[in-house]
Amino acid sequence: MDIACPECGETEALSGSRRKEAITLSCETCGHEWVRDLSPSCRRCGGSDMQAVPLAILEKGRGTQLSVVGTRTIHLCSQCDAETLRHYHDNRPNPLLPDDIPTAGL
Repeated sequence: MDIACPECGETEALSGSRRKEAITLSCETCGHEWVRDLSPSCRRCGGSDMQAVPLAILEKGRGTQLSVVGTRTIHLCSQCDAETLRHYHDNRPNPLLPDDIPTAGL
């Protein structure tokens, strides 16, 4: 996710510090400071009804064998990602599989 100064649009010369549930950011170009909330929200609709879901990290082994080598948590919107969430809940306790699956180069 790109973060930009809401005052001047700068995306590179930014610095920040984390304090409890937020990050205080400052723009080195214009000096503007703002607080970035760490609560997940949907990039598409802006909603806050998000669900934390484990996403599988896959690694290709020998031949076409794939192995789950770990998971990372992603947040999905209950509205915009309803179909993906339904698929995840139908297959629990398995983690959600990524969209891009390593292939054997077939």
